[in-house]
Amino acid sequence: MGIGPVQRQSIISLASTVGLTAVGFLSTMYFAHAVGPAILGAYYLFLAYFGIFNIIGDGGFGGAAVKRISEGEEKNSFFTAFALLRVALLCVSVSLLLIARPFLVDLTSSGVYPWLIVALVVSALTSVSSSGVYGSGKVGVYQISGLINNVLKILFQVAAVFLGFGVAGLAGGFVAGLLAAAVVNFHFLDLRPAAFGLHHISSLFSYSFWTFLSASGYLIFSYADTVLIGYFLTDADVGIYRVALQLTSVATFVTIAMHTTLYPRVSHWSATGDLKSVETALARAFTYSLLLAVPVLAGGLILGERLLYFFYGASFAAGAGALAILLVAQVVHVFMFLQTMGLNAIDRPRDSFRVTAVAVAVNIALNMYLIPMMEITGAAVATLATMALSAGLAYRALSRSFRVQVERRAVGHICLAAFAMAAAVGLYALVIPLSNVFVVLGGVALGGIVYGIALLKLDAGIHDDLKDVTVRLGVPWPDFL
Repeated sequence: MGIGPVQRQSIISLASTVGLTAVGFLSTMYFAHAVGPAILGAYYLFLAYFGIFNIIGDGGFGGAAVKRISEGEEKNSFFTAFALLRVALLCVSVSLLLIARPFLVDLTSSGVYPWLIVALVVSALTSVSSSGVYGSGKVGVYQISGLINNVLKILFQVAAVFLGFGVAGLAGGFVAGLLAAAVVNFHFLDLRPAAFGLHHISSLFSYSFWTFLSASGYLIFSYADTVLIGYFLTDADVGIYRVALQLTSVATFVTIAMHTTLYPRVSHWSATGDLKSVETALARAFTYSLLLAVPVLAGGLILGERLLYFFYGASFAAGAGALAILLVAQVVHVFMFLQTMGLNAIDRPRDSFRVTAVAVAVNIALNMYLIPMMEITGAAVATLATMALSAGLAYRALSRSFRVQVERRAVGHICLAAFAMAAAVGLYALVIPLSNVFVVLGGVALGGIVYGIALLKLDAGIHDDLKDVTVRLGVPWPDFL
């Protein structure tokens, strides 16, 4: 096709993310109507506890293995050392889970506790295979295995819920997806077992210590609101909040694609001293991440409540206030996510941890203060505030290594196009009552068309980039654009 590797892998990542999210949205809509917010809330709590115990089982060595393998020296030895360390930490994680069982009342009462143990074991296999594939630069395989993981998970979950298995079916589908991803990654894994020494373990540990702390912090940051909503409120509130958060994830498509694609390349550029390429790539990643995040914010503020009502059910419309705040948080997330990725990729995990540690402490404090006062809206406010804090601290740390910049002209054009879109959608909503799902989807379609045309007319650089990639993919480019 003549498409560069970064563009090609970004397209694969974006396509897989869009496909995954589309299927995920449809399945969640089905689950919301079939089992209601309480069962969904129990499943989201299962995911939260899985994340907590899985990070203990990883110990940060997954990120360390990707970093060392991507550097190209003694790849097989680092891979073998990581695999053995991962198995040892799995034993630690499962042991802690068994000890904690009397305190995990929500998990035992819902019946998903055994599934949590199975998920941790299968996750270890997935982690070993995916770290080897990703670190070797096979980003496309890594992305496709993730897509297979999620698609199979959703298909299994839909069938299980239809057959009446409830939350156990949701947890079982999660495990099935992990297992499928492990099989795919092992098929394409070129790394083989090799002898390793203490210096390999030491090298992994020197990096993993900070990535473990940073990843643990990010995980707590991601799930503190879920766990604390479950503690202060009800499983139904957890379900409503997480559904609202899922709806805002539309804004993260490009950000995730950029993060996944750039990490191993930024790591390589950093190892070879090519920080100019890192600087340019990060600035471009900001632009293309905001390309989607900004219009999703504008459209979501107008149509969000109606989307929750028609897509998920009347009970989920209570999450509209949280949804509006979380949409703003997703725009801030662009800068937080990409900048912390940059810190880890240029071998500064200690700074990444410091950023995350401060954010976690503030996030927990704000959640404990705001949730009892403002319920799920308080959790959303806490998320936005701590994301903004993290983005600012990450910018300060990253600026010590190279110039962190935003392509102001392009971002300005994105904001202008989003404003034009918001005006069109707002007028549409005033003229046509948003009384059914088809009218709401019409508003979404109108907004997308207005935004796309306005942006391509305003910004020649974005126009030329998108046209070039589209034509190389063999898709005709419309003459009027």
